[in-house]
This record gives sequence, structure tokens and C-alpha cells, in this order.
Amino acid sequence: MWCNPSQKQNVVSEFRSISQGLYEGLWLHIFLQDLDLQKDALISLFRDYKAAISIAHNPIQHDRPKHVEIDRHFVKDHLEKGNLVTPFVHSRDQLADVFTKGLGRDVFFDNIHRLCMTDIYYST
Repeated sequence: MWCNPSQKQNVVSEFRSISQGLYEGLWLHIFLQDLDLQKDALISLFRDYKAAISIAHNPIQHDRPKHVEIDRHFVKDHLEKGNLVTPFVHSRDQLADVFTKGLGRDVFFDNIHRLCMTDIYYST
């Protein structure tokens, strides 16, 4: 099966973001434990890209750079330990897209409403 190079880049960048999110989640978990505010918690990283989720769960080696392999093993280890779940969320429900992508008017206003934000430049 032929793979478009831009598709491969999307999977790598999405997978790297899973790894970085896990690093941040683990740091926050340890910080809250040090403050005695949290004992055990599951880290949930909601993703809207199924290919990155499947690579995280798939033990088969793929053609990726070494730094991505290291991240994949790190993420896979925490998935197997039960510290991490990566549920799929549809793109229209991905609230973080308000900050990272150009969205259509309806999706944009729906998401900022769900985030309890107000567009100060939008007159009603």
C-alpha cells in the first residue's frame, strides 16, 4: 500500500503530541501527589486521529525515526501499565482546535460557547 508522505508526517506529528501530552500529564500527576492532592489517577488524552492511536497500541515496528520509536515505547509502556487511555473524539468535538486551527463559523462559536468563552470582537 502506497503512503502519501504528508500522511506519514501527520501520523508522526500526532503521535509526538500524544507522547508530549503524556509527559505533561505524568509531571502534573507527580506534582499533585507531592502536594497530597491526588493519589492515583488515569491520564486520558483525547485524540481525533485514529492512526496515531492505533500506532500507540500496535506492537509492530513501522518505518519511523528513532525519536518516534522511543516515544512509541514510552507511550506503549504506559498503555500496558494502565496509566493512560487514548479515547477517540471526533474532530468537531475537539475543543482545543479553537486555539490551533481555523474552524468554520458554526463549529468555532459552538466550541467557544462550550469552553464558556466570549468573542469580544463579535457583536450580537
